[in-house]
Amino acid sequence: MSLLWRSKKTRIGLCADRILVSGGKPVAVPHGQSALELLPEILAAKKGQPVSIVLADSFVRYLLMSWNPALKTEDQWLAFARHRFNAVYGAQAAEWEVKLTATAPQGARLACAIERTLIASLAEMSVAAHVDLVSVQPFLVAGFNQIASLAGAGSCWLVVEEPGRLTLAYLQRGAWIAVRSRRVDERWRVVLPEIIERESACLALSETCTRVIVCAQEAFDTGMHEAFRLDAVSYKDLALA
Repeated sequence: MSLLWRSKKTRIGLCADRILVSGGKPVAVPHGQSALELLPEILAAKKGQPVSIVLADSFVRYLLMSWNPALKTEDQWLAFARHRFNAVYGAQAAEWEVKLTATAPQGARLACAIERTLIASLAEMSVAAHVDLVSVQPFLVAGFNQIASLAGAGSCWLVVEEPGRLTLAYLQRGAWIAVRSRRVDERWRVVLPEIIERESACLALSETCTRVIVCAQEAFDTGMHEAFRLDAVSYKDLALA
């Protein structure tokens, strides 16, 4: 899977509570400020370099669209995606930039929507800092590109932690079936099996898939739930890979 523009070189992960920079330490966002307020100074330190920005899922809306043979062209898929976002989110969706990525040949397409004002701000900051913005990617896309081999062709849940929320993607025999987001508190690690079971029930799965790949902000104990086969990967490592 790939999305938006080509990427490489200096990698910056833009999160609600921190900014991750390849080759450097995370920069915490002080209370009352936004990550965008801190970004110009970070970009200025990369003057003359190509920069790739990975956006935390809190900046992105996702819709997974099943394969539809009636949609013959990319323009038709894009129009359908915009219609779906408008149906779900209302008039505000008209202000979003929508991109699509195929998950497999004749498979579901993942539609990602980002506010146009955010994209414009990133471009303007990059020009002002004299850096070459070569890529903007949602974390779910960038992260999955790095762990596709770990997910394999079987069925699994991909669970991405961000402050106060989880993004959950379910893959069945390698095919993308659902992408969901939900708010959580600090106890989510303990109740993860319950979360997975509820999401499985919402999808009307015949049985709960116990294969789970967790992308966590901090260390995750993969042995804490014996009934589940867990792998853990670092959010920072995936964002900056």
